[in-house]
Amino acid sequence: MNAMSSTSLTAIEKAARLKLMVFDVDGVMTDGSLWFNESGEVLKRFNVLDGHGIKLLQEAGICTAIVSGRCSDAVRHRAAELNIPHVYQGIAEKLSCFDALLLQLGLQRNEAGFMGDDLIDLAILSRCGFSASVLEAPEAVRSRVDWVASRPAGSGAVREVCDFILQAQKLLDTAISTYIGKAL
Repeated sequence: MNAMSSTSLTAIEKAARLKLMVFDVDGVMTDGSLWFNESGEVLKRFNVLDGHGIKLLQEAGICTAIVSGRCSDAVRHRAAELNIPHVYQGIAEKLSCFDALLLQLGLQRNEAGFMGDDLIDLAILSRCGFSASVLEAPEAVRSRVDWVASRPAGSGAVREVCDFILQAQKLLDTAISTYIGKAL
């Protein structure tokens, strides 16, 4: 479910208490494609709308993080550009990493959300406070999360969940008004 009017109250309530939102990369922040240049370097495409959504979460006081199964310099650069303070790559056991991050930040699982797209993400998705996925995810993932984006992975899905969280926390209008004020 994605629209505020058609989403269960449970998903809204869960998103309303988030203090941390964690994202997978491939298939969430990107479309999941891996492009290789002539020297074998992996290239990834990121969406600026998604990046701005992450910045809006941060400006609202919600911490952001990345937990990815793959390692990539492109992810390191993108995370630095977005000032994402917690970036974990090459993580095969994502739940242990997630729990260690919660311990470090002094948060409970119900205060943290995760957006993932594949079976490797199910351990976190089934235990975090708010779980989200993308339309392209396998049914086994989509059917087990609180919220599914209507926009494609790497093309606005992250922004959509960021806006949903801000709206659930009654902070989206405030974020929008700061931009309207800047235009005056």
